[in-house]
Amino acid sequence: MAFNGTWKVDHSENYDKFMEQMGINVMKRKLAEHDNLKITIEQDGNNFHLKESSTFRTKDIDFTLGVQFDYTLADGTEVSGTWELEGEKMNGKFTRKDNSKVLTTTRSIVGGDLVQTYNYDGVDAKRVFKKQ
Repeated sequence: MAFNGTWKVDHSENYDKFMEQMGINVMKRKLAEHDNLKITIEQDGNNFHLKESSTFRTKDIDFTLGVQFDYTLADGTEVSGTWELEGEKMNGKFTRKDNSKVLTTTRSIVGGDLVQTYNYDGVDAKRVFKKQ
């Protein structure tokens, strides 16, 4: 239950390059760098409810660990995949519906912060969130 709470993005590393690799145009990338993303996570056993709110959208997401679900990224990219809990980390593996390339992401608590890492087509990025 360490992930429970509301988390606001504090800073990102290599996020622009990651988004560029994902095929997101320069205008959307510049906007996303200042999206003020806030994630509220509620865990009940293997079931999760997330609320993502940013400058651009608010989205509710429900998923169960190990059960495949569909999700639309903020730029409109559609993916399908699963989250797994491995020790203190949540590992996500999502396949894009348009080109079948894989996006992996990991969430972990490091020093009281929520650290979310991404990898897509050889490019890594990280976003660090502070608990509100």
